[in-house]
Amino acid sequence: MKYGFVMAAGDARAAAELAPLAEEHGWDGFFVWESIWGIDAWVMLGAAAMTTSRIRLGTMLTPLPRRKPWDVAGQTSTVDNLSNGRVILAVGLGVAGEERFWLFEEDPGRKVRAELLDESLEMLPYLWRDESFDFNGVHYQSKKVGELNPPAPPPPVQQPRIRTWVVGAWPRPKSMRRAALQDGWLPNYIVPAGQQPGELTPALLADGVAWIRKERDSHGLTMDDYDVVAEGVTSADDPKAADTVRPWAEAGATWWIDADWSAVDPTEARANAERRLKAGPPRVN
Repeated sequence: MKYGFVMAAGDARAAAELAPLAEEHGWDGFFVWESIWGIDAWVMLGAAAMTTSRIRLGTMLTPLPRRKPWDVAGQTSTVDNLSNGRVILAVGLGVAGEERFWLFEEDPGRKVRAELLDESLEMLPYLWRDESFDFNGVHYQSKKVGELNPPAPPPPVQQPRIRTWVVGAWPRPKSMRRAALQDGWLPNYIVPAGQQPGELTPALLADGVAWIRKERDSHGLTMDDYDVVAEGVTSADDPKAADTVRPWAEAGATWWIDADWSAVDPTEARANAERRLKAGPPRVN
């Protein structure tokens, strides 16, 4: 089991100061959230890369359909090189419906965002090379040319691609298949029609893990080095914090992400983050 922490609020300076604190106290990942109009997540992670040497660095998460995949490829490659191969790219469809996330454009709808996500995921491995390529999608195109001038960004340290986690809506097969064929699953539970509202549970996670194992096996892939991510909140003052995590680990989660979104004020969030990081991860023995 590995343990990550999400910085809920703060700027690049805060990331540069909190990430080494996480590294010092035994955390395995440090994450920031990516906005459409706000502090640049990849600048924050670049700052964190300069003050750390071991901890993984990533987003929770990048709304890939709202981004140009070639821009994301350049940013992630830059930070991956800066950190010597420590980037995790977590992606999803992006928030639907909420007005604050659609200030500058209309939501094209889930179907189109799903198409954009699929094409972006297909393009990224090509974009993480330093050569042009042919690509003919519905939404994105690229053409192979001679020598690039200016050149493409250097390939990332991680090969054949930067580690990519994808939101998969359980139990929807198409969404789950998208996640199963990448490097990790970020679970999102969609209550089946006719059932009572509910939240993701360890039992549901275990069902999803079993589905992913079968799907990967059908494509000649194993679960070795595949990540399953559980997210929640544990307290710095709780000596039994590991009890919150244990059921998820037993269900098949390989990462626990501590994400406390209760404080959005940077000063309060900074104080909370320091206390939680210094207490160390809720490690399951």
